[in-house]
Amino acid sequence: FQFFNLIPSLTARENVELAAEMSGTVDRIDPILEAVGLADRAGHFPGQLSGGEQQRVAIARALVKDPPLLLCDEPTGAVDFETGKAILGLLEEAVHRRGKTVVIVTHNTALAAMATRLIRLKDGIVASDEERPSPSPAAELVW
Repeated sequence: FQFFNLIPSLTARENVELAAEMSGTVDRIDPILEAVGLADRAGHFPGQLSGGEQQRVAIARALVKDPPLLLCDEPTGAVDFETGKAILGLLEEAVHRRGKTVVIVTHNTALAAMATRLIRLKDGIVASDEERPSPSPAAELVW
């Protein structure tokens, strides 16, 4: 989600709707926009949204498609702490309630506490790979 790739001529809702139409999940648009905290901003164009709001539109667009795997590049990178925790909560919910696999690539080492598996890279090579049986909930993270 480092680059949001939102269509500037479409509203937040329309950006999410486009993905939903392609995947046949139109009925999920409103609940997803509500979940990412954008129900009241759904009629705004990307240029009228903050960076954090644009990031949440991108996340909503990904979630509405109901994919089995979510690849997240720095999902908390362009947002404030509270928005970051909200985003992590959504990803956590995707794992626990929807059975999704979420891969997060980040420089924020605090997010490692959430992981059930932690793979650290150094110079493009796997430096360590560990299973974590008791990850911390997103709500408990501090950075």
